[in-house]
Amino acid sequence: MEIQLRPIGKVISPVKYPASKVKWSEIISTIEIDPQWEEGLEGVEYFSHLIVLYWFHLAGEKPLLKVHPRGDPSRPLRGVFSTRAPVRPNRIGVTVVKLLRRNGNRLEVQGLDAFDGTPVLDIKPYFPMEEDDGEAPPWVRGG
Repeated sequence: MEIQLRPIGKVISPVKYPASKVKWSEIISTIEIDPQWEEGLEGVEYFSHLIVLYWFHLAGEKPLLKVHPRGDPSRPLRGVFSTRAPVRPNRIGVTVVKLLRRNGNRLEVQGLDAFDGTPVLDIKPYFPMEEDDGEAPPWVRGG
């Protein structure tokens, strides 16, 4: 089976390349959606958080099955599926981000752990499970 993915946009981030000790939760970046997909953003501004799927474009080609969590060799090796390491069989990353604002085809977000130029594969709304997990429009909650 062959699966083909096409980016819908890219990340514009102040973090240009892998660096240690980045406080990703504080990073504010922009997701720029290709104009052909902009209409698909209608309604995202009603959500407080979004799920962003992206491609680890700077990861090595060879996947690893065991890694040191957070790249720290003092931590014991763990299976790659129990970590967020980018050296996976499929280099798909996923992060829940806080949506700060939408301006046309650009989404300003906080907490996206992706480097500048990272291809964005998809965006999904984050549906809070509890009232204190975030905000969502009435059509999500059945209202």
